Amino acid sequence: MSELARLIGELVRIESVNPSLDPTGSGEGEIADFIADWMRGAGLEVVLQETAPGRPNVIGIRRGTGSGRSLMLNAHMDTVSLGGMTGALEPRFEGNRLYGRGAFDMKGSMAAMLLAVADLGDESLRGDVILTAVTDEEYASIGTQAIVREYRADACVITEPTGLELTIAHKGFAWAEIETHGRAAHGSLPDVGIDAIAKMGPILTSIGELDRTLRAGTQHALLKTGSLHASLIQGGTELSTYPDRCRVQIERRTIPGESDAVVEQQLRELVGDAGELTMGITRQPFEIPPDAELVTVNQEVIARHRGTPAEITGAGGWMDSALTSAAGIPTVIFGPDGDGAHADNEWVDLDSAQTCREIYADLARAWCI
Repeated sequence: MSELARLIGELVRIESVNPSLDPTGSGEGEIADFIADWMRGAGLEVVLQETAPGRPNVIGIRRGTGSGRSLMLNAHMDTVSLGGMTGALEPRFEGNRLYGRGAFDMKGSMAAMLLAVADLGDESLRGDVILTAVTDEEYASIGTQAIVREYRADACVITEPTGLELTIAHKGFAWAEIETHGRAAHGSLPDVGIDAIAKMGPILTSIGELDRTLRAGTQHALLKTGSLHASLIQGGTELSTYPDRCRVQIERRTIPGESDAVVEQQLRELVGDAGELTMGITRQPFEIPPDAELVTVNQEVIARHRGTPAEITGAGGWMDSALTSAAGIPTVIFGPDGDGAHADNEWVDLDSAQTCREIYADLARAWCI
């Protein structure tokens, strides 16, 4: 077994299910201790940053000789629930694949970035390399939010799995709730009862219409368009009663240029006087120009390892890159291949994880000058 495969396996064996998603989850405490010990053994300066009780970020810093550019490598420690996964915490090897919860999302990347910094050994780099192993990416990203409040870098690679493609943009999202009100009454009293579910009908129709309008609009070069859908609906108590309340929860996916204010205005116009709108969590979209220096340097390093530059891509899902970018840190996303994120059959490709290890190390050599 390779050094990298062994380290990924050790990380997979540590249950780090996000307790905000699954109350039976242990959170990141145990895996944070493991990673902190590993970093100390590699000679890094280590800081534990509490983000919630028993849920610390781990920051490992390889100090440069001074006055050089710094590079942050970021990976999250938490996973989604074990679900119906057989042997979720027992790493299993099939050919070049390592199976287990978190192997793909994203303990394979975590191991690659840890070993990449160890591979630098005593090489003289002017800039710092900062490893951030963060909490809670799968829920509210309190980990990376805490990082950007206290740490700065001249560049960041979010090491989420990208299939060895260089991702330079992703969508954001806004969650909201719409509620309509009626009057409860026996089903035999139509002059008394008011049907809150029926009042939601025109709003649902308008949701579909706005979604079609968005998807027919101007497209982002990598992300296409924004979108809107109804995710959850709740209302009524029994067949013989007029429902006095109906609630729909919706998700609006956003592209760069679509602000929270614009999104909220669209939704308020959609609801009008027919119901009440309550805005929930919003997360901003992300992009970095394809000609940015960080993108160019990454492509040069990738080309040296793979023969050609990586494909430039965008992603529909949201990542912590939006937070580092908003904090003024130029950011890209690059990680290994595999499949099964949040699914019951999760695996990481070990060759691609090894490639990431080598590229992360060479990126530090190229950037931290």
